[in-house]
Amino acid sequence: MLITCHLSLLMTACSESDDESSDYDNWQERNEAYFATLADSLRQQPQQWVRYKSYSLDQSSEGNATDYVYAKIISQGTGSNLQSPMFTDSVRVSYQGRLIPTGTYPQGYVFDGTAYGTYDSATNATAKMVMAASGSEVLISGWITALLHMHRGDHWRIYIPHQLGYGAQDKSNSGIPAYSTLIFDLTLVDFSPVGQVMPVWQ
Repeated sequence: MLITCHLSLLMTACSESDDESSDYDNWQERNEAYFATLADSLRQQPQQWVRYKSYSLDQSSEGNATDYVYAKIISQGTGSNLQSPMFTDSVRVSYQGRLIPTGTYPQGYVFDGTAYGTYDSATNATAKMVMAASGSEVLISGWITALLHMHRGDHWRIYIPHQLGYGAQDKSNSGIPAYSTLIFDLTLVDFSPVGQVMPVWQ
């Protein structure tokens, strides 16, 4: 009886491990195929989707598909102050970052965020950051590109190709394999220019 139980536990553990490792089989190809489908979403639902070319690239011509961040507009901020942050501004955001769906994580593995569990702009914690930060605090270009077009209160789901994320870097300490498309629920809570103190968040 004990031998049967041990064998059963061992087989279960191996099976779960196999499932998790297979989540990342052909990872680059699967991420590129996933990102390619977003163009169809933009064509089919132009009122709900937008795309923006990376802020660091020439804006005067059409680029490759992976030069763009795609965003599904979940909700828009209200009020008359419809300004967007500038590159040198500080921003206060709430966010949750995920990978593309896999067998083990059908909603995508959550690797970072200020939200735990279900994302809710009204109750999430927030983080304050400088868009033009340097060193270890530097933001990926896909994030900056989206924020430069958002208004206070906007909640977008943004899709960042690996070229505008971490590229071929394996961020295993964060659970992000190389060539990962990054999916973020992102809410711009507030922003302020250099030299101006951002109001305390309530």
